[in-house]
Amino acid sequence: MDRNHTVVPAAGALETRIEEWRAHLRRSRAISGTDSAELEDHLREDIASLRAGGLSDDEAFLVGVRRLGAIDALTREFAREHSDRLWKQLVLSGDDGDGSIGSSASGRVRKMWVALGLAAAAAAAIKLPALFGISFDAEPAAAFYPRNIGFFTLPFIAAYFAWDRPLGRTGRFGLAAAFAAAAVVVNLFPFSVSPKDGPPHTLILTMLHLPIALWLGVGVAYAGGRWRGSDRRMDFIRFTGEFFIYYVLIALGGGVLMALSAGIFGAIGVGIEPLLESWVLPCGAAGATVVAAWLVEAKQRVIENMAPVLTRIFAPLFALLLIAFVVTMAATGRAIDAKREVLILFDLILAVVFGLLLYSASARDAASPPGPGDWIQLTLVGAALVVDGLALRAIGSRIFEFGFTPNRVAALGENIVLLVNLGGSAVLYSGFLRGRAAFSRLCDWQQFYLYILAAWAAIVALLFPLAFGFE
Repeated sequence: MDRNHTVVPAAGALETRIEEWRAHLRRSRAISGTDSAELEDHLREDIASLRAGGLSDDEAFLVGVRRLGAIDALTREFAREHSDRLWKQLVLSGDDGDGSIGSSASGRVRKMWVALGLAAAAAAAIKLPALFGISFDAEPAAAFYPRNIGFFTLPFIAAYFAWDRPLGRTGRFGLAAAFAAAAVVVNLFPFSVSPKDGPPHTLILTMLHLPIALWLGVGVAYAGGRWRGSDRRMDFIRFTGEFFIYYVLIALGGGVLMALSAGIFGAIGVGIEPLLESWVLPCGAAGATVVAAWLVEAKQRVIENMAPVLTRIFAPLFALLLIAFVVTMAATGRAIDAKREVLILFDLILAVVFGLLLYSASARDAASPPGPGDWIQLTLVGAALVVDGLALRAIGSRIFEFGFTPNRVAALGENIVLLVNLGGSAVLYSGFLRGRAAFSRLCDWQQFYLYILAAWAAIVALLFPLAFGFE
């Protein structure tokens, strides 16, 4: 490995060197993402110390890598000793569960029990309002549960990572204060739900956007106080994609289990549907979020090859979908019907495209040369830009004709936010394919946009109700 880094051109930046080393390390199937992050932290500490001693960036990098030892030899030896590692991870046992080198079985078991305890706490929390007369089928629940749904799940995930990672006391108090402040503000909003008209638009916007803003707090806990100055943000992006896959799988399994339970009890004339709807469904949905987060970290090697494969499958399919839509729209001469449901649909499609681009960048080997998959991604981005422009035109005409509403302004802002991201991604991807920009610049752009998305989500969730009078 050292020889590999001595022959690769420096590209003028220490971060480029570290990125190439990290990509080489991640190609090892025996070293997990957590292990590589630890090694990178040690490498960066050594480099900082060596640079302070007067060495140049290149000299500090080479000396730091040599101090870490022969990583390739470690990889081969570890793979030989743990050749059955993948199969062990398919079982919820303590053997090689989390995939961390040198981690003890007792430590893995402790993590499991902490995660299960927090999952039980999340399940209990979602039923706690019932003690105060707020149940799911009661009238107050119509406004209470939608605005608080994120607080029944996300703080418990953040608590698990804050316990598991070296997050300092200041960071833990800061996260707790941020969640508490958001909960107080949202519950002070005087939303009123009319039985005739349903929930106000600003309540729906708050319900949809607040969890997105709070998810950044989970990311801070996940990074363990190292949110800046490392690739932990990109690791969090990978975690987000894998967490979604795990949660969907758990939800599908839970749905089948509930359907079978209702069926077999119905066969003897016992109806358990009220129990399932009032207890099993909400408690299971809340607790499963913590379980999914724990599984992503504990069973990394089982799922980490699944998410990139899904990205490679659906990226070309979504590109074909968007191209077909644009061609059909041009051939028929029909415009987009800018109704609320249609706007939500377009926002959802563009969000999926953004997610595909984001996760594709996080799963790609940054040191690899451009390939067919990169051209597919650029095609997807280009088609999404065209569709986003058409959607913006429809939204603008709708606002010009009927005026401003919370939904239209939110849709307009979200399309502009996504348009800027897709435009920047198109420029950076084009530069990469032409050999004029490093792929790391695209990764940095996507990581930076986490702040933009969280900020916009917070604006919609917390300021739109005030600006539009909670209507």
